[in-house]
Amino acid sequence: MTGCTPTGGAHLRVLAEALDGFAAEAETVERWGRQLADVLVSGGRLLALGNGGSAAQAQHLTAELVGRYRDDRSPYSAIALHAETSTLTALLNDYPVEEVFARQVEAHGRPGDVLVAMSTSGRSPNVIAAVRRARAAGLTTWAFTGPRPNPLAAEADEALAVEAPFTATVQELHLVGLHMLCAAFDAALGVIDLEADRIELPAPPLTPAATA
Repeated sequence: MTGCTPTGGAHLRVLAEALDGFAAEAETVERWGRQLADVLVSGGRLLALGNGGSAAQAQHLTAELVGRYRDDRSPYSAIALHAETSTLTALLNDYPVEEVFARQVEAHGRPGDVLVAMSTSGRSPNVIAAVRRARAAGLTTWAFTGPRPNPLAAEADEALAVEAPFTATVQELHLVGLHMLCAAFDAALGVIDLEADRIELPAPPLTPAATA
């Protein structure tokens, strides 16, 4: 992604604009949460991966599932493939970089499992290769990316694509999406009640023109 990265108030304005557009993804994310609950409760597994900041985001997701998002519940199987450091370095030493995630997907993934692949650009070759390997193995593949069109969104079964011009904004909304996914997952398990938890946001303050 290119362009001058916004700072200060401009950063917040860009984020707010992207967040408005992101609201359209809420239904998709909640459906993913319900589907993920079906998979993990049935003994399936979630695999997650990414590079750099996206790796941190993916590992955040697996921590919420093995630990907990908000309220206490059973742990569920979720593995961040980039966190397997000995395996990662062995694969980088012996195989092309495109294999660093794909080979782990082949090893750990089973038909019906879910792969969450994260890339702000949607163009990371090792992430795309992992999605291809996952689909060939019968996994469901979900991608978190930046703006469409991008190769990762095209390869995955479904994609949550953030329409924002800056990497930081995409990553910030990916985290929002991950938290929404976790909330929907817990709601599907009956751990939290999404409807009961919904809050009424206060109306924005009236401007002088509106009160005149």
